[in-house]
Amino acid sequence: MIVISEEIDRIILGIAILLFFLFLRKILRKTIFFLLEKVVHKTTTTIDDEIIHVLRQPLELFIITLGFKFSISYMNFPTKVDVFLHTIIQSTFVFIIFLALFKITVPISNIFILSSKKLRGKDLGKDLVNLITKAIQVVIISIGFVSILQEWGYNITGFLASLGLIGMAIALAAKDTVSNLFGSLVIFSDKPFRIGDWIKTPVAEGTVEEVGIRSTKIRTFAQAIVSVPNAVLANNEILNWSRMGKRRIKLKLGLTYSTKAADLKNIVSDIKLMLQNHKDIHQGTIYIYFTDFDASSLGVFCYFFTNTTAWGEYMKVKEDVNFKIMQIVENNNAAFAFPSQSIYIENNKEELI
Repeated sequence: MIVISEEIDRIILGIAILLFFLFLRKILRKTIFFLLEKVVHKTTTTIDDEIIHVLRQPLELFIITLGFKFSISYMNFPTKVDVFLHTIIQSTFVFIIFLALFKITVPISNIFILSSKKLRGKDLGKDLVNLITKAIQVVIISIGFVSILQEWGYNITGFLASLGLIGMAIALAAKDTVSNLFGSLVIFSDKPFRIGDWIKTPVAEGTVEEVGIRSTKIRTFAQAIVSVPNAVLANNEILNWSRMGKRRIKLKLGLTYSTKAADLKNIVSDIKLMLQNHKDIHQGTIYIYFTDFDASSLGVFCYFFTNTTAWGEYMKVKEDVNFKIMQIVENNNAAFAFPSQSIYIENNKEELI
């Protein structure tokens, strides 16, 4: 009877300990977490709110598991059952630790974004952060799984060796996918273009519509979609027309050799003056010079830039400048030359006898 009484006392004590920890969890939820949430709500950032929110569940689960651990230690279970229960408890503790690490990766990644923005003046991009976060979470899950296997006494050496061989096989089979993945990391971090930019690459030219993990979709001027692997983009030059601050116009005017020197001087000065007074021409770089005696013309070199980079507006400005140059040439009694050849026949005065 005494033995039975002791067993009942142990069970009651164990249940009481478990109820105490359940009550402690309730206090933790209604007091400590409540006070912490009031404090973090007063801060300007929302990251601390996210951290408190994601750690609430692991901490409550930790307190309940701790209650089970102390409760079981006071109950007199058979050895095999006791070992089994303690293994479950230890595995649960490991699970809680890695669950907390898994959940906290998101607010930590947000901290990393804000820090990089303050230090470098720009963020890292949502796609890149999501990619890094997912990779870290996969690593956490893998380590957590291996740690739980260790708690149950499994020999993980062979398991890890098998994973290594499988990983090598996957890496060899999916080397293009891996190279595209690293290419996307380069694109997300370096940002050579954004969605909506007009780019030109050795394989495609058009407007960027989507930047993915494996490939980038470019809509060509024929309205077709081209999916370019990110590894190709990362290893080739990318010409981003949308990043231009101004757009170049380069002309070579050919005037006839009958143009007088005074008229040619006036043409050069009038074109330069016209460009300097043109509202759509960038005033930082205007070069107009008589440079060449070509085979069939007098060459006038024109080099300047438009303020706009939009293709349609650029074409309008270029057309307007061309018409004004034609008018200047006409006003100065000159004409444009075209490729021609003059043939001179020598008149032999000696008569054949």
